Amino acid sequence: MTTKTTAFLLRHNFPLAMDVASTASSILDDMRDGLAGLESGEDMFKTWLLPPESVPKNESVIVIDAGGTNFRSCLVSFDAAGAASITDFKKTKMPGVERELSKKEFFDQIADNIDYLKNKADKIGFCFSYAMEITKDGDGIPNAFSKEVKAPEVIGVPVGKSLVEVLEGRGWNRIKRITLLNDTVAALLAGKAFSKEGTDYSAYIGFILGTGMNAAYVQPECVVSGIVEEKIEKQIIVCESGKCDRIPLSDFDREVDRKTNIPGQYLLEKGCSGAYLGKLGFELLLAGAKDGIFSSECAQKIAKLDDVSLIELDSFLYAPFKSGKISDLCQDDTDRQTIYELFDSAVDRVARYAAAILTATAIQTGGGKSPIRPVAILCNGTTFFKTHKLRSRIESYLEDCLTKRMGVYFEIVAAENDITIGTAVAGIV
Repeated sequence: MTTKTTAFLLRHNFPLAMDVASTASSILDDMRDGLAGLESGEDMFKTWLLPPESVPKNESVIVIDAGGTNFRSCLVSFDAAGAASITDFKKTKMPGVERELSKKEFFDQIADNIDYLKNKADKIGFCFSYAMEITKDGDGIPNAFSKEVKAPEVIGVPVGKSLVEVLEGRGWNRIKRITLLNDTVAALLAGKAFSKEGTDYSAYIGFILGTGMNAAYVQPECVVSGIVEEKIEKQIIVCESGKCDRIPLSDFDREVDRKTNIPGQYLLEKGCSGAYLGKLGFELLLAGAKDGIFSSECAQKIAKLDDVSLIELDSFLYAPFKSGKISDLCQDDTDRQTIYELFDSAVDRVARYAAAILTATAIQTGGGKSPIRPVAILCNGTTFFKTHKLRSRIESYLEDCLTKRMGVYFEIVAAENDITIGTAVAGIV
């Protein structure tokens, strides 16, 4: 990286070569405070769920996946051997993204989206990827929305019960069970249910890095000492990792945060998830133009930009000489290299944050102490898989910090249709 770019980033408090281990330590402290009911940025939600020992058999379940900008639904059927088939798949827009909705409008839109599945199953697995408290009967009560969803009347409302009331009012047969979970739990369940033959994982983590960012893990039975001493049963815990606020904020992060509809919340998510990474790139360009690190011609073009998307940022990193919105800003190779270094620094920080979250979560599982029984990490999300050099960097930082420095072994695993299948499993078990 050139001295000019380095000086610019440091001047605006953007961390370069951030230490993964120390960041993981801060996140782990935040997790443990949240688990104990003490003041913390992250909510640590109990799910009252454990991964099943085997996959369901001879069962069908309606699956809903609501998160990010898309709303997906389908029917999942498990045969006598436990093999899953997905039918009646449909994708539409997530309610509350385009405009603010009332409680009635929100649940009416969900019901509209799934009416085509009416009476095809009497159980529903509902992957609802927002911060929520899970009740012992499997319902979910959201306490905040992220990813720019606008439905404030739904905060504090039992989502499952509310949806069932609307469906039964439309003539649906009685729903015997509706289970709320988020995508990290779905990923974890899929990772456990479809572990490859011949493996013996000591612990499981579900990690999402897409439009949003979050993690879940299996917490061993433990006793925590917070305001009161509490025994926590072994179960899956959802860490609202994106809400962690024990991280340094650069000037660019503050600008991104200020322009969202929930300023002051989800600060870590805003630093690295797909919904915000393009916005961060935009702020880097605006500040760089103001500070004079680009040619005057390039700075004038930047001043006319309205925004930058993650796709545009990523496309430039993959092909900086291919004509496009970002490449066309460049007057010469000096501009081109400076923009590349800025965007690449943003992606590298995402990798370090992700590795820190996974390091903290893996330590909290208590597993991975032997290379033959590693921690299984099922990752999902287009940001994780498609962003330039991101996955390889995360794995490299994990290998260095988690395994070489801390002696915890891990394996990143994958399962086809993981969120859908994991949600179906939750809807049945």
